[in-house]
Amino acid sequence: MLTFDPATHADTDAIADLIVSIQREEFGLPITRDDQPDLADIDGYYRTGQGDFWVARQRGRIVGTIALKDIGGGIGALRKMFVHRDWREIRPSVAAGLLDVLEQTARKRGFGSLYLGTTARFLAAHRFYEKHGFTVVDPERLPAMFPRMAVDTRFYRRDL
Repeated sequence: MLTFDPATHADTDAIADLIVSIQREEFGLPITRDDQPDLADIDGYYRTGQGDFWVARQRGRIVGTIALKDIGGGIGALRKMFVHRDWREIRPSVAAGLLDVLEQTARKRGFGSLYLGTTARFLAAHRFYEKHGFTVVDPERLPAMFPRMAVDTRFYRRDL
């Protein structure tokens, strides 16, 4: 049974392993776990303000992740959305389920808009975000407090 749950401290290694393996092995990004200190301190980085971090689980195995970073002013940054390749094409969609949990929570917690950054290589992600109501934003129009990653070259916004 597929579930969507808040991440726990015990999930830290499995979360990092999933994310880094997708970044490096599938997309060839020269990034390591050490390059992403937020993965070592999920509570301290994502659970400040009204932010949070969720995982999708199948029989106890983490198959997807998504995070909401509170960047102030009722604005959230969608971060760390990754789904294991074996779980991307199932129905109902793991990615859509994770996004739904994030958006419902964001609305309840008073967020008015979400921003995200991604790389030019994540073409399937572009299609997914656009299908779910996100629109491309010029980097110059990002909120000043938006946490930009060095590898991100394409940015999106969605009003809630």
